[in-house]
Amino acid sequence: MPSAVGYSEKGIASWYGAESGNRTAMGTRFYPQGLTAAHKTLPLPTKVRVTNLRNGRAVDVIVNDRGPFKKNRLIDLSHGAAKRIGLRGLTEVKVEYLKSMASNP
Repeated sequence: MPSAVGYSEKGIASWYGAESGNRTAMGTRFYPQGLTAAHKTLPLPTKVRVTNLRNGRAVDVIVNDRGPFKKNRLIDLSHGAAKRIGLRGLTEVKVEYLKSMASNP
């Protein structure tokens, strides 16, 4: 998508972390304990707030990778981000756009 301004969506989140050291879609190294995420269509990089709808906890992350690659999943959080909102396995979340991180939005 060309712009994420106004983006807000609810869906299922999961987490990932075994890929430590691999490169993200942006070419940076993936750090499992960082506050990052993978999304199928949001512009890279974009800052979003992810709220766990089961407990109300939220975390701000930078979307710097593509995914998740499983059906019915909205976003994959790094292990560090998942821990911040109490995500273990899968949970329903709300993802809201905060700002573009690109140098030329």
